[in-house]
Amino acid sequence: MTIAGNIVREVTQATPAPGPGHPSPSEIKGLVKQAAGGNFQAFGNLYSFYLGRIYRYIYYQVKDKMTAEDITEEVFVKAWKVIRTCRGREDTFQAWLYRIARNHLADCLRDAGRVTSLEKDSSIDIADPCERIESSVEYQELIKAITGLPETQRQVVILKFVEGLDNRETSKVLGKSEGAVRIAQMRALESLRNKLGEKRQTNGEKAGYYAR
Repeated sequence: MTIAGNIVREVTQATPAPGPGHPSPSEIKGLVKQAAGGNFQAFGNLYSFYLGRIYRYIYYQVKDKMTAEDITEEVFVKAWKVIRTCRGREDTFQAWLYRIARNHLADCLRDAGRVTSLEKDSSIDIADPCERIESSVEYQELIKAITGLPETQRQVVILKFVEGLDNRETSKVLGKSEGAVRIAQMRALESLRNKLGEKRQTNGEKAGYYAR
C-alpha cells in the first residue's frame, strides 16, 4: 500500500465503528421516518448518533473547536426545520445531512470572509474533535497535505476517508457525479502520495546527513 494509503487508513480508524448502542441502518431509516413525521425524540436520537460525525466534518474545515460547535448546532437546527422533506427518502438521510452541513459551512465561511481558508493556512490544530488525540508525525503530515488540496479533492478525502461515506453519498453531498468523485479521489490520493513521498524523502536525506 502507498504511504498516503497507509496514513489515510490510520485516519479512518478515528471514525467511530458501529457497535452496541449504535442504531443499525434499518433503525436509522425508522428514526428518519418518525422524525419526518414530527417526532422530536426520534430526531434527538439521530442528533446523538450524527453529532460527533458532523462536528468532526466541520472541525476539519474551520480548525477551531468553538466555531465548529456553533456551526454544528446550527446545522442540526436547520435540519430539524426541514426534516419533513426527508419523508419517503429515508435512504438518503446521511448524504442529505452532510449536504446541509456543507452548504451551511460555506455560507458561514463566506459571511466571515474566510472562503477556502484551508488553502490559505497550512497550520492546523491536530487535536481530534472527538477527544481522541492523534500525535504521530504521519498524522500531522497527512493533515497538512490535505489542507493544500483543491476544495473538491479535499472534500472528497474528508467525506470518504474520514467520514466513511461511499461514492454515491459523496456525490449527493457535493452535487457532482460519481465519476467526478472518483476522478477527484484519484487525483487527491496521487497528490497526497507525491507530497508525503517528498516529505519522507526530504526527512530521510536530512537523517542521512546528520548521521554522517
